[in-house]
Amino acid sequence: MSGYAQAGVELCLADPTDPEQAAQKFLASLEPKAGAKPCRWLVVLDDVADPDDLRGLWPPASPHGRTPITTRRRDAALPGGSRTPIKVGLFTEAEAVAYLTTAVAAHGRIEPTDQLTGMQQVADIGGRLALKARRGLANLARLAGDFPTALAAVPTLGWKGRHHRVLGDIHWSHADTAAAVAAFEAGRAEAEQHGAAGERAMMQVRLALAVSFADPMRADDELALAHQLLEGLDQRSDTLLALVVALIKNAGTSDVTDRAQSLNAEIEAAGLPFLHRFVELALAFQHAVRGEDQDMAATIDRLRALTVTGDFAYFTDIAHFMAALPLPGPSTTRWTTSEDDVRSAWRGLVQTRQDHLLAGN
Repeated sequence: MSGYAQAGVELCLADPTDPEQAAQKFLASLEPKAGAKPCRWLVVLDDVADPDDLRGLWPPASPHGRTPITTRRRDAALPGGSRTPIKVGLFTEAEAVAYLTTAVAAHGRIEPTDQLTGMQQVADIGGRLALKARRGLANLARLAGDFPTALAAVPTLGWKGRHHRVLGDIHWSHADTAAAVAAFEAGRAEAEQHGAAGERAMMQVRLALAVSFADPMRADDELALAHQLLEGLDQRSDTLLALVVALIKNAGTSDVTDRAQSLNAEIEAAGLPFLHRFVELALAFQHAVRGEDQDMAATIDRLRALTVTGDFAYFTDIAHFMAALPLPGPSTTRWTTSEDDVRSAWRGLVQTRQDHLLAGN
């Protein structure tokens, strides 16, 4: 209503003290009129949650105008008349980050710190875009390895901001398997409550990822459930990430490196290059478990090249921790606990896997 009223005031010189009349005057101006020169128009109704809110406010059918509508609804409440539904998939994480980076850069913010500052300003102001800004802030902070900032944003996110997903990603990055599993299980349950099959499958893949480093036996079961939940869904990035999970689960065995090369080819063909970093992290775990120092050095070099923009640069730190190697210099990563604690946790996972293999498992 407020958008229509503003348009009525600015375009039709309606009385600004009567918003309802101004809105109706704007809608009336869109009606095709006999003998009048055609006026082309476009009215965008963004994020319609309840069609009942638009009773008496739908733009008129006209050969000279169009009304695109965006909505998260999947029921039959909106289609009808001349309206034609077009399903649009969600951004992958890589696409979302690329969009946010481009959008923020268009306003003169190039460096991650400036991007986060811009997001924080929108989040602090509040309003319709605040939740999206907080979610963007949490994701950009996590990608940049600024985990305290990401963690601080979690309580403000809620279900729509995927708070459990963000929290789980923070925890597994710290090699805190138990906390990551708890977060992803909570996220999966919340997705089930909301009937969000795609989010449920995504949570299960991430749960399997967290478990795969620590418990290859349980990872088998979690991965099987992930594939089951992904069946029938068009979530290529999660399907490929599940294949990365299988590599991590099998770390220490002889065929992991060859499988990783094949998986990298699939990732390239799918146009999802951000997943190459996960493959290299899996290889870092493989080489650390097997004590393959030269292969580990080559993997770290590839990881460094893949994270030169700053996104996922903490993967390179994790690779050093896995191999008990010193960092080559000061790191930009900010952990939620001490660097020594994170180093010890990742090295502990490597040693646990080595013990698992020595026991003949």
